Amino acid sequence: MELSLIRSLMNKEFYEEHRGARCPDRLFSKDVKKIKQSIDAAMDRYERSVTPDEIEALFMANNPTMTTAQKQAYSSLFNTIKREQPMGTDVAQEVLSKLFQQVIGEDIANLGVEYVVGDKSSLEPLRQILEQYGDDFTPTLNVEWDDIDIETLLARNDLEARWTFNIPSLVRKVEGVNGGHLIEVGARPNTGKTSFHASLIASPGGFAHQGANCIILCNEEGYHRVGARYLTAATGMTMREIKDNPAKARDLYAPVKERIKIKDATGRDMAWVESICKAYKPDVVLLDMGDKFARTGGFARNDEALKANAVHARMIAKQHDCAVFYMSQLSAEAEGKIVLNQSMMEGSRTGKAAEADLMILIAKNPPVQGQDEEDIERHLNIVKNKLTGWHGSVHCQLEYQTARYTA
Repeated sequence: MELSLIRSLMNKEFYEEHRGARCPDRLFSKDVKKIKQSIDAAMDRYERSVTPDEIEALFMANNPTMTTAQKQAYSSLFNTIKREQPMGTDVAQEVLSKLFQQVIGEDIANLGVEYVVGDKSSLEPLRQILEQYGDDFTPTLNVEWDDIDIETLLARNDLEARWTFNIPSLVRKVEGVNGGHLIEVGARPNTGKTSFHASLIASPGGFAHQGANCIILCNEEGYHRVGARYLTAATGMTMREIKDNPAKARDLYAPVKERIKIKDATGRDMAWVESICKAYKPDVVLLDMGDKFARTGGFARNDEALKANAVHARMIAKQHDCAVFYMSQLSAEAEGKIVLNQSMMEGSRTGKAAEADLMILIAKNPPVQGQDEEDIERHLNIVKNKLTGWHGSVHCQLEYQTARYTA
């Protein structure tokens, strides 16, 4: 191996990339080290690639005191070098990188032993090693850079809205979502969060009707109550109407039922969510509620745990090419307000919001004294939008008896 490296170092371009500290003499055995030193001298003097014959001639001329036995030994060594093929540049670079790391590792290990036994009392020797070799300690890395040709970028961005929203006022501003997106949805209690995702997925024109395989992981309400919202959203019938006419409901429910899976995830964490995505490969994953998948152990503050939880959710979306909807409560600051902002996310500072590609905060009109029935108008505040860049509010209505959002 070292003779192949020596042969590679006779190439001027390769030598320039690995000269000096990146290829110290210590990498080679005693006799080969002397030949390497002859290559160093030739490169400095002639500034071109050299041949094994030229290095042999220079070596013999510069070492006239060698004995006959030594000359024969080096002649044999040069004959072996002449038969060697230079390593490919990429392979030679990796071999040199590994050998160089081993040499530096030995230096640091030996220094560590001296610290342990008390022979060294200053960190200066370690600092010198870091200063001397830090710039030359090159990791073995081969990056396949992403394709940024115009055609590729246009094609990929055309797919940004694979799953389109079925709320007309919303789709005019944000067409839809795709695999790899993290969508955070927040609202105060009793605003219609569950109905919102049931409507997006199961009602006419929703993700399930578009062919998306959807998984709903709920850890707040019982799965049967969430399932009931999906049933009414899919059929457009109230639960009483479904009881009166189950055959009709079954027919209306059938087109989406096989693409919707619901599981009670109480007590589960984000690692379990990832295992679900690995096993079932969904197109859309709905976490209701996202914050309850967080594990707080090991974090000094609750917001740090929620940030880590959101980071994990985003990684799941990217690695498993699914759109992840992360449902969340809003803080009391949002109570009674129509215009909402990111800071109103419950229990989080900026960490959780920073991970979202799209953030939708749902508001309803404040109650009016003397009004018996709650106002059905809802306001979707788009407070973060990396998909289209539009920010503002769109308005719609919640048909609470069927869990459908309409506009």
